[in-house]
Amino acid sequence: MTADGLRATLVVHRPAFTLDITLDVAPGEVVALLGPNGAGKTTALRALAGLIPMSGGHISLDGRPLHHLAPEQRPIGMVFQDYLLFPHLSALDNVAFGPRCQGVSKAEARRVAAALLERVGLADRATDKPRRLSGGQAQRVALARALAVRPRLMLLDEPLAALDAHTRLEIRSQLRRHLADFDGATVLVTHDPLDAMVLADRLVVIESGVVVQQGAPAEVARRPRTGYVARLVGLNLYRGIGDGTRVEVGELPLHTSEQLDGPAFVAFSPAAVALYRTRPDGSPRNLWQATIGGIERHGDNVRVHLDGPITAFADITPAALADLELSPGQRIWASVKATETHAYPA
Repeated sequence: MTADGLRATLVVHRPAFTLDITLDVAPGEVVALLGPNGAGKTTALRALAGLIPMSGGHISLDGRPLHHLAPEQRPIGMVFQDYLLFPHLSALDNVAFGPRCQGVSKAEARRVAAALLERVGLADRATDKPRRLSGGQAQRVALARALAVRPRLMLLDEPLAALDAHTRLEIRSQLRRHLADFDGATVLVTHDPLDAMVLADRLVVIESGVVVQQGAPAEVARRPRTGYVARLVGLNLYRGIGDGTRVEVGELPLHTSEQLDGPAFVAFSPAAVALYRTRPDGSPRNLWQATIGGIERHGDNVRVHLDGPITAFADITPAALADLELSPGQRIWASVKATETHAYPA
């Protein structure tokens, strides 16, 4: 990593935890911060923006130290979850506000703002005030306002959270294109794994104020290292001891297609779990008895919660649920093929 881009070590003492993470983001790269509620994602974003004081660490952007600068002196653009547009200003004047604060003339600031509104497809809404804009339009005005100050670092705090599902789909793809055109560093906070997978080049997962996993979205999804990440990407995840093509998870040996010795993770999709009312013929290699802890709709399928030697989720069709006549508290057999599991070093 060169001196260009963002290099930061953020230490912030909070009542519930201490945030202590290191972030490196290259120019043109989008990094998504993921984590459960209270993990420290928004604290990290606000520390980068200078909105909360740091207890230690440093921030540099393109080789220039930032941590000693006031928020308004940092070359940063920020899009908040609820956008925080000025209600009394038009879309054009909202976007022009930043350049005006930087000493740009009114005419030049409005020229920059008009160009940015055209870039985000809102040239025809320039005179509208925020109350006349849809959620998706307000989000694009907020993005244009953040870009208007010519930032070297873009910070986005749940930028799609306020949108309905249909608008979110459209705006997500538009936002990806705009971020691809931005040559500075971008840090995105989101709870939505799909937002992260679509928008980010790299994921950084924070739990209890520390980084627990990071990497390309496909790698994080394929090899989760905590229960939170496994739930996020929809996998069953266990930690055990590898012994050849078997991972001992408590008292249950799980056979895998990989050869591994020592501490290991083993993961498999809920869709890979097969359920039987009686012990199946042929004795599959990964077979255990479980108690149904709950049944719920999950998209177009049904998710069955299994308690037993391991806690697992199984996704089956509504037709299979009816055929098996499943109900909470029932004892059942569960199996997963070794070829459907994935083992990797812990």
